Amino acid sequence: MMLVPCEVATKCVLPVVRAMIAKELVTKHALKQVEVAKVLGVSQPAVSLYYREIRGRAIDLENDRAVKILIQKLTASLAEGNLSHKDFIPMFCEICRTIRAKGLMCKLHKAFDPGIDIEECELCSAIATECI
Repeated sequence: MMLVPCEVATKCVLPVVRAMIAKELVTKHALKQVEVAKVLGVSQPAVSLYYREIRGRAIDLENDRAVKILIQKLTASLAEGNLSHKDFIPMFCEICRTIRAKGLMCKLHKAFDPGIDIEECELCSAIATECI
């Protein structure tokens, strides 16, 4: 099965990023799970699964400094309540572009599409700067 990188990101990376955002909003910004669910447009049970690390575990992004900084910036803006939908999307997409550009989801992509040569593929690093 040939999957494009955005499909892998949607299936695997998006839930991880949401989980990181949810945990940060609850732990560092003292938002209730119901408030986080409303902000992220997901259900409170989904936030609970993210928080308990039951959902959003396909890839470990916790140790990537650049990703964590971007998530911290996004969550701070979300917690302040001054982030419009129009501003949220580019910030979220920047996180995804960073993950792709750094090659952090290549092994996941290879798991879905064994035909990809992750040693030779430069698709995400080339496209990451062009996507919005």
